[in-house]
Amino acid sequence: MREEKVIVLDYLPNGYAGMKKIEPIIISIGFNHFTLLELVAKKDVKIKEEIGIDDKEKIKYIRRKLKEKDLTNFARNNLEEVIKEIVKAREKDFVDFFNKATRISIRMHKLELLPSIGKKHVGIILKERKKPFTSFEDLKKRVGITVEVEQIIAKRIIEELKGKEKYYLFVHHFPTPAASKR
Repeated sequence: MREEKVIVLDYLPNGYAGMKKIEPIIISIGFNHFTLLELVAKKDVKIKEEIGIDDKEKIKYIRRKLKEKDLTNFARNNLEEVIKEIVKAREKDFVDFFNKATRISIRMHKLELLPSIGKKHVGIILKERKKPFTSFEDLKKRVGITVEVEQIIAKRIIEELKGKEKYYLFVHHFPTPAASKR
């Protein structure tokens, strides 16, 4: 579950206020698994820049994994837009999700976990995917979804990043010790 590249959500050239050791900090999101990472930079980077996780010219080391609540306000404000861009770039993966998603239980389907997708849309998707969807546009047209598919998926990913969901579709979740004792 290792990220190969990240997208910059925020860049703090002087680190956080009150840091003992002043280091330039990159707050980023992983392209493949949506892992939020705090990196120490070797050189300046731009917001929304794509960086290989092994880029030794730009990244000194990975400082830590972040939770959504740890993001700076600036990073949080960029989060949905950057996730939508990642979803567009990985359209085939997410179209495959719509083509292959299964039930969670007798009463619930994975597709119902997506915002704006209720039982009615799930029924239409299941009927229409007998001929697999080829793109978001194809999905929207055949199912009658009025909201952008990228936005639906981005909102779900943000909810998963908050770490309070019962089911995770797109973000690999590591439960906290308190959560795993439930």
